[in-house]
Amino acid sequence: MSQSAIHTLLIELLTEELPPKALVRLADAFANGLVEKLNAQGLIAGVPDFERHATPRRLAVVIRQVRAVAPLKQVRQKILPISIALDAAGQPTPALTKKLAALGLADLKLAELERALDGKVEAFFLNRTVPGAVLSEALQTALNETLAQLPIPKVMRYQAPDGSLVEFVRPAHKLLALHGTTIVPVSALGLKAGRTTLGHRFLSNHEITLPNADVYSSTLTQTGRVLTHFETRREVIRSELIKHAKGARISLPEALLDEVAALVEWPAVYLCQFDPAFLAVPQECLILTMQTNQKYFALSDANGALQARFLVVSNLATTTPEAIITGNERVVQARLADAKFFFEQDCKKPLIQQAPQLANVTYHHKLGSQLQRVERLENIATALAPQLGANSLLVARAARLAKADLLSLMVNEFPELQGTMGQYYAHHDGEPAEVAQACADHYQPRFAGDALPASITSTVVALADKLETLVGIWGIGLAPSGDKDPFALRRHALGILRMVLEKALPLDLAQLLRTSFASFASLPQVIDPCDALLAFLRDRLRGLLRERGYHANEIEAVLSHAPTRIDDLPARLEAVRVFAALPEAPALAAANKRITNILKKSTETPATVQPALLTEAAEKALYAQLEAITPAVQTQLAAQHYTEVLVTLAQLRANVDTFFDEVMVNAEDSALRMNRLALLAQLWSLMNCVADLSKLTG
Repeated sequence: MSQSAIHTLLIELLTEELPPKALVRLADAFANGLVEKLNAQGLIAGVPDFERHATPRRLAVVIRQVRAVAPLKQVRQKILPISIALDAAGQPTPALTKKLAALGLADLKLAELERALDGKVEAFFLNRTVPGAVLSEALQTALNETLAQLPIPKVMRYQAPDGSLVEFVRPAHKLLALHGTTIVPVSALGLKAGRTTLGHRFLSNHEITLPNADVYSSTLTQTGRVLTHFETRREVIRSELIKHAKGARISLPEALLDEVAALVEWPAVYLCQFDPAFLAVPQECLILTMQTNQKYFALSDANGALQARFLVVSNLATTTPEAIITGNERVVQARLADAKFFFEQDCKKPLIQQAPQLANVTYHHKLGSQLQRVERLENIATALAPQLGANSLLVARAARLAKADLLSLMVNEFPELQGTMGQYYAHHDGEPAEVAQACADHYQPRFAGDALPASITSTVVALADKLETLVGIWGIGLAPSGDKDPFALRRHALGILRMVLEKALPLDLAQLLRTSFASFASLPQVIDPCDALLAFLRDRLRGLLRERGYHANEIEAVLSHAPTRIDDLPARLEAVRVFAALPEAPALAAANKRITNILKKSTETPATVQPALLTEAAEKALYAQLEAITPAVQTQLAAQHYTEVLVTLAQLRANVDTFFDEVMVNAEDSALRMNRLALLAQLWSLMNCVADLSKLTG
């Protein structure tokens, strides 16, 4: 290997089939680990340029511009502090002599050491040029460390060809390491590196010898029938699925596409069918059965109705796929028959009869059973219903049935269908449409950007469900901490805030929490969390508003008075934004901040202004204008016309400026001083009726 050679480096580890859900993580860690470690040794010329390859049977990385030997390095090494290295006569101490000998520098002269400060202490330093890292040695170290650091979900122990016991994610069969055309002599997992690999398990039945590292991917594609690049393989699958769907809609979750791409090396797509009689089962059950158990892709018509056809991605491309198609159709038949059985059995017992059995299901050992949870949910929901104009009977019924499907065979098999199956079963039982819909919708929003519950009944039950969870879980001391939030309390909080904001629900957050906490009266272990939760909700609210494009000072302006009603916040924020664009805004915001500071320093402020004590023209003018515009502001405020309120208040600018220019607030006469403070208090109250304008400064 030439000392100055720069070539492409290829490392491939050939294994038994790797866990599909872990493949990308393993491949990323393998590639990134090797690149980072080799780059740290100066073996990669320029900015690292590499490709990560991952298939069910291999982890590989191709790194370009890799040196055989890294350049010489200038090293500055601290030897010893001067106080230890030299004696009182300035001669080397035994400690220095021993240190230099240990470094192989026993003959080094004192003058060859650099004397410099190390912080506040003077020390000896050695400056020298050392050889750069050698690829074979550095790669061996990097390979050992990288393999030891892989995020392996479950380790297997097996015997390597040399008889040693090896622990790895799956048994490894070959190690390929090429630098250009040269084999790099490294070993790992009981394997010595070579230049051979294997292609597709079925479509390529011989060893493949690689002449150089640059032809890795192309050779395996052409000779081995393996698409080594994960992203390329995934997009080929996507394209083939669309092609074979022939215009039908494909249920194409990205997670399923990733998993299937991790299961095949040379994908082939085939169209299969199942008995249309199964379409009597809710299509969500059939789709989930095909996706979860068999990794199939369901097809629907233009209206979203499931078809009795599906697509399978096989690892075997053949011109005679009849056996593959028949085999997959036979397998799916049994799976769909199970789903049909679950559905039919569940339908035999109405939800209302299943609900009492929730008493046998533990919700949390400190919070009782799921039935007790449902009773609390029902209490909270029926308390909220009148406030939102909802039908209390429908709300109570929906709350009572909301969790009953947790006992069903279908949800036991597919927990993802909780709520969805409740809606189907409620429809089957003849429950009112709003009740059935609430069984599904009360889980919404399930994630950021998810749809909100559609009906008022669903909204009430959804609020109650999230409030019960927040108050109960927080009340037993399980508040979120750092990145730990096992009960998804942050998501529940955002769900509550989104419903109140986006549906403009006239609800008081503090009262909501108090009402919810009251339902835990029989559980003394639940400690009152209302104040902490209110602060938590406000913190989540700040984040939510920032995500919607509002600036921090706008948000603080409307939240600084700690409002517990937030349904009108969007209107207040828009008003603040309009006000901030007015030419009068900066001066009024600054004046508002000045007034706030003055009033904070005052120990006593009269409640009302006494006109007879107004002596200066500026204060008389300001008071007169305040009295003139107050009725209009109050009318606009009552109508929630917040933009009009702030535009009206902007008229005060001239008189406010004149007041501060010409009037001494802290007059020596206490009566005048107190009256002027009262005037400022009246002005402050009016100016901040929509938002704290002082927050708009700076």
